[in-house]
This record gives sequence, C-alpha cells and structure tokens, in this order.
Amino acid sequence: MSEISKATFGAGCFWCIEACFKDLSGVSEVIPGYSGGSLLNPSYEDVCSGTTGHAEVAQVVFDGTKISYAKLLEVFWFVHDPTQLNRQGNDVGTHYRSVIFYHSLEQKNQAEFFKAELEKKKIWNKPIVTEISALGNFFGAEKYHRDYLYNNPGNPYCQMVVRPKYEKFREAFLVNLK
Repeated sequence: MSEISKATFGAGCFWCIEACFKDLSGVSEVIPGYSGGSLLNPSYEDVCSGTTGHAEVAQVVFDGTKISYAKLLEVFWFVHDPTQLNRQGNDVGTHYRSVIFYHSLEQKNQAEFFKAELEKKKIWNKPIVTEISALGNFFGAEKYHRDYLYNNPGNPYCQMVVRPKYEKFREAFLVNLK
C-alpha cells in the first residue's frame, strides 16, 4: 500500500530543484510553484517583482513507502547553499530564499532536527538561514516552468546553473534515482 505525501521546498530557482527531485525513486511528481506570500494566484512576473512574499518552490509528491521525507530533506540541503540569505548564486531576492514549507507537525520536527544537526556539525562556515514554516498556500507555476531543464536544455541559464547542480546531485544520489 502506498503512502502518498507532499513536501514543499524553496532553494533558489525552482528549475534547479525540480530537475533533481523528479529523478528520485518514489517521487511521482514535482510541481514548480509559489508559496509563502499573500497574493492569490501570482504569476511568475508577480513573484519576480519581490513584492508578493512568495518564494519559488517545488512541491514534491512522493510515496513514503519508497522514499522517506528524511531523504528528501537530505537532497534539499545538498542541492543549495542554505547560508545565503534571500539568494542562490546570482539569483537574488526573497523569492529565492531557502525555505521548507512543512505539511505536518512530523515534517516540521524532522526539518528542525535536520537543521540543528547540520548546524552542530558546522557543515558550512556561515549560519544556516533556512526558514521552516507551515505551508499556508501553494500556487502551481505556469506550465512552461514544468520540466524546464528537459524542455530547454540549450537555455544558457540551464547550461550554466541548472545542469551543473543537476549533475552533481545525480552523482551524489545515484542509488536513489529512478
């Protein structure tokens, strides 16, 4: 029997994290979207303005009997730099913040525990700034954002930013791939 759950993560541009999460065994769907703000049904342009409070996120639909939330958290922490406040590399603004939007108290507790463990181990030279908040809303992004790397492999941003992250992820999580 499957145990279908959702997880929602913001780690910079959603094109990067969507590409990684969708290749994990046990993940059935990854939906790029927006969460954490007040504007209902925002557009990409609205979110990029930095005035909506929303972050670019990926909502991961997964079977908990095939992949754990803890493994998803491991991937989340691996695929971005959680010490960069409101940015990832050259992508700057609150909409690129590091954030975990939890769907349950269990997810909240796991995310907080994982963050505390990483802080104790001092994996990074700077403090972790990742926000951990309850999911209040989620709005799917426009359809052209889905499978962006796959559909736009020649895009310069994909070549310079998305593909290197994606290849590093695939190498590190080879045993967890479909």
